[in-house]
Amino acid sequence: MHSTALWPNSIAWWPTLLVLVVATFTDLRSRRIPNWLVLPFLLAGVAVAPFRGAIAFFFRGDPGFYGWHGVGQSLAGLTLGAAIYGFLFWMGGMGMGDVKLVAAVGAWIGPQQLLVALILTGLAGGAMALIWAGMGGFLGEIFKGAADLIAGIGKRGLRPHPELVLDNPLTRKMPYAPAIAIGTVASFVCALKAG
Repeated sequence: MHSTALWPNSIAWWPTLLVLVVATFTDLRSRRIPNWLVLPFLLAGVAVAPFRGAIAFFFRGDPGFYGWHGVGQSLAGLTLGAAIYGFLFWMGGMGMGDVKLVAAVGAWIGPQQLLVALILTGLAGGAMALIWAGMGGFLGEIFKGAADLIAGIGKRGLRPHPELVLDNPLTRKMPYAPAIAIGTVASFVCALKAG
């Protein structure tokens, strides 16, 4: 049986899954997540927000996200995703497509589930980076770069590392949409188990 806490987000499952599959495919193929995919998805997440509670109430008797509360939850999720990944973009470690994708996912699932998704995304992304570096033979380079980032933050402050940014053509770049997809799907599973 579905949790009533998860139910308002359950209508987000299929659209989110579809967008994540397409974003993963395009990111793996071209290292891009297209605007034609994420921007309509983001707008739709905000547009359906007031009605999620009505659907939940009709089927389960639970108002959940409803009306302006639903819009507020959607905008809070969008803002949280844009703020966290926007900071990573500003630091040179994330692409703008990733920022827009996470903000759009946040518009659909709200801030609480998005926090879980972001933690799981970080874990998935870290594991993927280690596997990718190990298979590519540059694991030591990855650890050296991570050490440079951490050790140099006292000198640099909150400025991007001069060499370890996506704009540097010599920097190794890993598509991150697969990690976002894994973290987001896992957040749905966690929400279902918690309920």
